[in-house]
Amino acid sequence: CGVSAGRVASIDGRLAATPRAYRMIGDLLGLSGRAEELARYAERALADVETRVARVPAGARPGVYYARAPRGLQTEIIETIEALGARNVADGTIERGPLVPVTLDQVVGWDPDVIVTIDREFAAAVRADPAWQAVKAVRDGRIYKIPPVPWSWLDLPPSANRLLGLRWLGRALYPALFPEDLRAEARRFYALFYHRAPDDAQLDALLDSR
Repeated sequence: CGVSAGRVASIDGRLAATPRAYRMIGDLLGLSGRAEELARYAERALADVETRVARVPAGARPGVYYARAPRGLQTEIIETIEALGARNVADGTIERGPLVPVTLDQVVGWDPDVIVTIDREFAAAVRADPAWQAVKAVRDGRIYKIPPVPWSWLDLPPSANRLLGLRWLGRALYPALFPEDLRAEARRFYALFYHRAPDDAQLDALLDSR
């Protein structure tokens, strides 16, 4: 929420509402010029992803499991997976809410093509865990650790980082559709939103998938 002259404003945190949220915050804080710059970036990013993903046939859209916790057995439904046209394999079988516990048998049954996780411990261990070898994503090596700085690029809190996360996940899911240099885009994004472009070492750490 934002506070202005004793009033409280509720800001819509949905990904699709990001441009409107920035404009609203800009009006509240008297920073409409800066807010418009960020809102336009968000509009372009969302429209660009939508256009690219529209080219993907339904049968070519991967199943994705979002793994949370050190054992990877918590999950939730997140907007960025849906925005990229992928199937969240847990959707329809779990309640929508934060960090829903699941079993490995459930994950094996869903047999995702791709696993994304923000948990470094899980990302490091799952490839060598015999119990997870029954999952297609593990056998194929399609496990991706989500960049977490300053907040997750895919989920909570509902920050601007999700805009960059769309390109990151798009590259993981559809590399032919997202061939651009993600490092260059990350530099532009951080310079625009955080007034500081990461150097090469910081980018290495951000994009480290281990």
